[in-house]
Amino acid sequence: MNLGIIAHNSKKVLIEDFCIAYKNILAKHEVYATGTTGRRIEEATSLHVHKFLAGSIGGDKQFMEMVERQDLDMVILFYNPVMIDPKEPDITAIVRRCDQYNIPVATNIATAELLILGLARGDLDWRLNLK
Repeated sequence: MNLGIIAHNSKKVLIEDFCIAYKNILAKHEVYATGTTGRRIEEATSLHVHKFLAGSIGGDKQFMEMVERQDLDMVILFYNPVMIDPKEPDITAIVRRCDQYNIPVATNIATAELLILGLARGDLDWRLNLK
């Protein structure tokens, strides 16, 4: 399956830790991420990550296009809700598109862990029927 990952600057360390913890699950799937997030995941885990541009220079739009084509099966999106920065990817727009296309999305570590463990168990295999 294709997994999309975005993390705002203040959540980069958290996404690295998440990916280290779940490296064995992530390794069985294709991981897509905005530029800096993808680079940091690769450095922390040695996983291959398909990288878009940095979110602030269009990577969020590339990410959104993949959502609209329904080419992502799950999205993990870590952001800081109390620190909105116009240079960061537009979280609301991404979540709205995921909802529109029935793509499971997690915006915090608690739901991300549920999704990744569900992915490992096969709970998201219904996505394969959409392709």
